[in-house]
Amino acid sequence: MEAAVNLTRKEQVIRSAAELFREKGYAASSMRDLAQKLGIEAASLYSHIKSKEEILQHLCFDMATEFRKSLMEVEKKNVTASEKLKLGIIGHIQVMAKDLTASAVFMNEHRHLSQPFLREFLLLRINYINRFKTIIEEGTRNGEFKETIDKKLAVMTLFSSLNWMPMWYDPASKIDPQNLGQQLADMLVNGLRKI
Repeated sequence: MEAAVNLTRKEQVIRSAAELFREKGYAASSMRDLAQKLGIEAASLYSHIKSKEEILQHLCFDMATEFRKSLMEVEKKNVTASEKLKLGIIGHIQVMAKDLTASAVFMNEHRHLSQPFLREFLLLRINYINRFKTIIEEGTRNGEFKETIDKKLAVMTLFSSLNWMPMWYDPASKIDPQNLGQQLADMLVNGLRKI
């Protein structure tokens, strides 16, 4: 995660909580653990944040907003479906790489959101996935992609590949997020193309 320079206290709390949730899991993390990590009294946390779930909501919905913004930029471009899909994949990787800790929490801990937040989050996620599916359908219609491709299988394979990235990607490695996204995009999109 980025250095906590110029962050508000609430932002510092959320960042520390993200690290804690990633290390221990949301369910196993307590407000007392978070206070200890921050070096403050547990009671002091409540002047910055109402609850542990409020933190999870911030993390999940802020990341969802970043993913949607990235895809909206791609959807505006007047390019082929193959290129849109590649750019969407690269954008997805870049959003995750900006904050791998928040990305890991987003991918793994969202199930702990209570209703109606979980329903809202899942609807956002389904909408996002379906927008990628629409790009694949466009590519099939215009002859870029194989007609026999099962669109749901294609999009679920795509996200299964991309969403593991916070678990294995090392920001100190020689491959930067743009290059990583490009390589993944090439592999995934080439599998859909007509030969």
